[in-house]
Amino acid sequence: MNDKYLKQLSYEYPTIRSASAEIINLSASLSLPKGTEHFISDIHGENNALEHILRNGSGSIARKIDEEFDDELTDSEKRLLGTIIYYPEEKLQLLEKSKRSFNDFSKWVLMCLIRVARRMSSKYPRTQLQKVLKKEYLFIVDELITEREKTTSKDLYYKEILDAIIKTDSAKEYITVFCNLIQALAIDRLHVIGDIFDRGPEAENVMETLCNYHSIDIEWGNHDIEWMGAACGSLPCIASVLRISLKYGNIKTLENGYGISLVPLVTFALDKYSDDDCKLFDVPFSDEREREIYKKAHKAITIILFKLEGQLSKKRPEFKMESRALLENLDLENGTIEIDGEKYDLLDKNFPTIDINNPYELSDEEKIVCERLKQSFLSSERLQRHISFLFKRGGMYRVHNGNLLYHGCVPLDEHGNCMNVKIGGELVKGKALFDTLELWARRAKYATDVKEKEYGQDIMYFLWASPLSPMFGKEKMATFERYFLKDDSIKREEKNSYYTFYDDEATVKRILEAFGVNPETGHIINGHVPVKVGNSPLHCNGKVIIIDGGFSQAYQKVTGIAGYTLVSNSHNLKLVAHKPFVSKEDAIINETSIHSEFEIISRSVERLRVSDTNLGADMKEKIDDLMDLIYCYKNGILREHQEKK
Repeated sequence: MNDKYLKQLSYEYPTIRSASAEIINLSASLSLPKGTEHFISDIHGENNALEHILRNGSGSIARKIDEEFDDELTDSEKRLLGTIIYYPEEKLQLLEKSKRSFNDFSKWVLMCLIRVARRMSSKYPRTQLQKVLKKEYLFIVDELITEREKTTSKDLYYKEILDAIIKTDSAKEYITVFCNLIQALAIDRLHVIGDIFDRGPEAENVMETLCNYHSIDIEWGNHDIEWMGAACGSLPCIASVLRISLKYGNIKTLENGYGISLVPLVTFALDKYSDDDCKLFDVPFSDEREREIYKKAHKAITIILFKLEGQLSKKRPEFKMESRALLENLDLENGTIEIDGEKYDLLDKNFPTIDINNPYELSDEEKIVCERLKQSFLSSERLQRHISFLFKRGGMYRVHNGNLLYHGCVPLDEHGNCMNVKIGGELVKGKALFDTLELWARRAKYATDVKEKEYGQDIMYFLWASPLSPMFGKEKMATFERYFLKDDSIKREEKNSYYTFYDDEATVKRILEAFGVNPETGHIINGHVPVKVGNSPLHCNGKVIIIDGGFSQAYQKVTGIAGYTLVSNSHNLKLVAHKPFVSKEDAIINETSIHSEFEIISRSVERLRVSDTNLGADMKEKIDDLMDLIYCYKNGILREHQEKK
């Protein structure tokens, strides 16, 4: 027994009675059905679509409404009730203007919501309500949803509660409370498997949504680590964030969302590229004047990025990023570049800031621009708060309830073996590679030693773009080739062997075992690679599940869908495919929802209980500790304290 730990535990449970009561509570909770887990990936700034899926529980709330009311309500009434649950404040505001007797309608809605909430809360302990309800609502809501049907002794009591809610003009308030409760009960835990940032227009709002979510963990994606590196001061990450933001027209996220000024970059670009049409660097701005300005900024930051990539590849040869040191192969006189022994004509031959004798050296003006941008990233309070949240709730991978979660891949060689990667002077592979990279990523933010912090920041860019990175998983990031070369063959980014071997059962089992997951019952769940319509997101007979179906509108022309989510409840593991989300306004006014289709991946022979989960394991451990504490009390090893009144 750990005497010091038990002594500390005795202050929380000062008597045999209090320790026994907690054992009884925990033991009972172990028998409850497992809470519902939702897995999402590759949100890419699409906050409205994300919020809608969270509000409707990937379609699970609509199914609960169907189960509860069956033929009792019409389809239109069910859609109306669903819309109220998803968007209570907005929908009630519209309905209040159109309903003749809004009080009668509100009472009907409340009665329906009570039944849905009762059905959804049936597998949770009553303490679950305390986690998601404010104190002032707890008593009334608890009373209403714990009512049992066909019990007449309290009919008048419950009727008076509802009448009082209507009489005090509290109907809209309590409808909203019930709707928020139902949403929270639909998803007991949310797993975000990477790529919150880039592409879409509202990454900052996505982060606010996630920061305020009741139960969440995050597995970092390559686009997240790029922003995390930028927030820690990595210049290559900053340049990459700016390049992608300009390419996709997402400067509002930078300027309005995070208060990062592009003035230094724009001023520099207008000077250096004043006579350049920058036609290869088009940006999606409708205003022609803005478009011309930001095309120049786009080119300016891209050239800066290529210089910084070249510097990093020379500084850290173990990162194997030499294929990104391309500027030294330019022939500016003839307008060509040599790559892998082949010469290619450049589509753009204007490089006013490149010194061919020292191609990776930033000019004095570029250094000033980079320093000002760096200070802007470091001083953004909102960005730093969001990135701190990612460090707090996130990591490279997670093992949860028998499943292995990570964003990209486990780097494999051509034989399907884990690749050895040199990080911080140490050769690591598999799980050790993930653990070591996460340690260095955290040092990028938290290290006090200057050299450790610098190496950690360099690791951030390694994670973003190295062929050895578990987050990237490709032989190269062909950014230069896509901008400047016509030949499509040189632009191909070959995937890591993982994406061949993830259909091989022996390889998948080895990966699961390496991370301590049962290879017979566990799954690998990851995102990163958009799944096109017609291609299956399931690999290795369902042992590997890819849930990036394309939240981002930029991907939907290719994928044909708007994302996969995965739902794990006490009965089964279910893959849900979503059609594109039209708009929040359409969902509220026309009572439309994302059309979702689901496929059962696996069923549990017996209903899964809390005792079968990670939480259950923690609870069992606590029960053992409390039994030890009671033993100490009974045998005089520790003295009972006076209980607080």
